[in-house]
Amino acid sequence: MPALKTSPPKAFLDRMQYLLGDEFPQFLHSYADSTVTGLRVNTLKLTPAEFLATNTFDLSAIPWCPSGFYIRGETQPGKHPYHPAGLYYLQEPSAMLAAEALAPTPGERVIDLAAAPGGKSTQLAAMMQNQGLLVANEIHPRRVWELAENLERWGATNVVITNETSERLADHFGPYFDKVLLDAPCSGEGMFRKSENSRLDWMPSLVQSCAIRQSHLLEQAARLVRSGGFLLYATCTFSPEENEGVIAGFLDRQPKFRVESMTGYPGFAPGRPDWLQRQPAMEVQTALTHAIRLWPHRVHGEGHFIALMRRIDTGHESYLGRWQVMKIPPDVQHTWERFSRTHLLTDEYSGRLMYRGTYLYQPPAELPDIGSMRIIHPGLWLGAMKKDRFEPAHPLALAMRLSQFAQAISMPADDERALAYLKGDTILSEGEDGWVLVCIDRFPLGWGKRVKGMVKNYYPHGLRWY
Repeated sequence: MPALKTSPPKAFLDRMQYLLGDEFPQFLHSYADSTVTGLRVNTLKLTPAEFLATNTFDLSAIPWCPSGFYIRGETQPGKHPYHPAGLYYLQEPSAMLAAEALAPTPGERVIDLAAAPGGKSTQLAAMMQNQGLLVANEIHPRRVWELAENLERWGATNVVITNETSERLADHFGPYFDKVLLDAPCSGEGMFRKSENSRLDWMPSLVQSCAIRQSHLLEQAARLVRSGGFLLYATCTFSPEENEGVIAGFLDRQPKFRVESMTGYPGFAPGRPDWLQRQPAMEVQTALTHAIRLWPHRVHGEGHFIALMRRIDTGHESYLGRWQVMKIPPDVQHTWERFSRTHLLTDEYSGRLMYRGTYLYQPPAELPDIGSMRIIHPGLWLGAMKKDRFEPAHPLALAMRLSQFAQAISMPADDERALAYLKGDTILSEGEDGWVLVCIDRFPLGWGKRVKGMVKNYYPHGLRWY
């Protein structure tokens, strides 16, 4: 039996034995193996080669992700100062394939419809190099803040974070996006090896209900794709009802979409239309073989299913007027300009501004009219107005570079002051009084305010190490 606290449900194993046949013993044996951990380098901040030259972890390359690495040994990269500095994201390796297959480029318009906790969104943002527009949406009101936290740590500046239904997004934007990613909520069978909750929650009826929900979400996602654009559907489950079945039904209803072939790597398996109880038309069966299945007994990773589709009709994309420059209150404008002149050594954060409540933002250059959408952040959060002064926000620090701020402290990763700062302590540093960008090996961690050689800690309370 698998070396787990709770075994996968018997009904699940019986079904997988029926589907996999002679391959089932290998699949079952994979549950006795350790889970696989991955690390993806933040190419908004440094190249993979630069990271490898400085890191102390035991890493090996993930074939399908140029910025991704397997983590070997007992290291804990989540507790290294490089992690809160946003130099990497900890992500299950097979989950890195979706963004690579969608392949967004700088300047495109991209939407991630079910984005929390942010693994795929951070990968999309890095591939876009902060150019164009990325809408990262999450419907759950609690999980959307986890998404926001991860994108802020990543230093992403071209992102609008929304808390909306897929219907409202499709109604508002229409066929506006070059690339649409739907990482659909699923029964989680591919996470059984690493998640006891997934094993305990599974039941056959969950598979059926997930497939219904996925079909609905996929229909809404299709409404957001411009002519010639791409739609990527992904799950972390093995169920053919949630994978090939959802895509087969979608293609029957949406003949303007075609399944695209994707780059294969050793261990990748094709879609299995033969596993469907109701066989689709022959052309659909052929299309489904272009999908990719990742299995834990075939690749070094957990389970995933991915299908990339292209809209092939000649319909028109929707036109949304550009966001109009809002008139900032004169006192706010003056206070921000005074802060900028005093502290910033770049004009990268000047120009377009948005003021909401007491918060000042820099929206993406490509931001369209956002109407009445529920917005968590409409761009990069620059800071907040506090009476007659401006207090910079943590996301601004993480988006900056050491050379962009007038006063900065850069500490080695093993400097005891770095750990003290992450714990929220005051640190010692000689220099002029005022705001200081606190960095680790030249990469920003957050803000401090120096007074007579003492740097008061402005690292967010919710992120502090205890």
